[in-house]
Amino acid sequence: MSSSTVKPIPDGMHSLTPYLICANAAEAVAFYAKAFNAVEQFRLPGPNGKVMHACLKIGDSMLMLTDEWPEHQVFGPLTIKGTPVTIHHYVEDIDASFKQAVDAGATVMMPPTDMFWGDRYAQLTDPFGHRWSLATHIKDLSVEQIQQAMASMK
Repeated sequence: MSSSTVKPIPDGMHSLTPYLICANAAEAVAFYAKAFNAVEQFRLPGPNGKVMHACLKIGDSMLMLTDEWPEHQVFGPLTIKGTPVTIHHYVEDIDASFKQAVDAGATVMMPPTDMFWGDRYAQLTDPFGHRWSLATHIKDLSVEQIQQAMASMK
C-alpha cells in the first residue's frame, strides 16, 4: 500500500516520457550527452554489460532508454529498419543545437528552416535510428494565421 505522501508523478517527471530502445544503449547515453547536453540521472546495469534501464535529463524533460533485448522481442529502429516516431525537442538556439548534434554524429534530415507555424525547425536522425526534430519558437501566431500561411504554400 502506498503512502499518502508519495507523489503519483515523481519530481522532475512529466506525464509523458519517451522510452527509447537502442542497440548499445551505453553508447546512446554518451551520444545524447554530447549531442543534446543530456545529464545521466541513473543507470541500472543488466547482464553482459547491457543497460537494463537508464534515465537522462535533457532540458526540463526526462528520457529513458534500454538496450535491445531480442529474447523479449525488444528492438530498436536500426534492427527494425525504421521508426514511425519523432522526438520533438525545443531548444533556445536551434542553429547552435543543430550543429552540436551533427558534430556529435547525427544525420541531417532537414536543416534549420523558418516554418509557417512560427518555429525555426530541423530534423535529424541519431546514430541509433531515432528521429529528432529540433525547434526554437520565433514568432507567436494565431491558429488562423498558421492556417492562412499553410494555405498560401499550395
